[in-house]
Amino acid sequence: MPHPTSTEIARQIEDLYGAPLADLEVHAQDQPPGMLSALLGMHDGLVLAERSIDFHRDHLARLIHPERQIGRHEVSHLLDGSRRIAEAVAVRDTQAKSALAVLQSLARVPTPAPSPPTPSPPVPALPLPAQSTAHSR
Repeated sequence: MPHPTSTEIARQIEDLYGAPLADLEVHAQDQPPGMLSALLGMHDGLVLAERSIDFHRDHLARLIHPERQIGRHEVSHLLDGSRRIAEAVAVRDTQAKSALAVLQSLARVPTPAPSPPTPSPPVPALPLPAQSTAHSR
């Protein structure tokens, strides 16, 4: 199963809150911490992890280029780059899983439809005249 990307998570946040991510980030700055700021923080962590994966993958690709010799010095860089990619993948997976779980637990509240006019309360029936319990002659 492919992991949700920061782009997919951003789209879901925008759908949930009904506004572009940039607008939501500005709005969240003026608000006390809440679910929106938590989701934006998870999204930022996901973006950072994806950038780290790309950076270290490209760095490793340069190190193992077919025309390059791999010596002792390069081996330590290969191991370090591999470790850093593994860490970034773990962070990405955790952030994506957490953000997706939160997003799936939330639902956009639909705008309530106008309710039909409330009918007038029924008029109470007039009380019956009291009947005497005495026997009439």
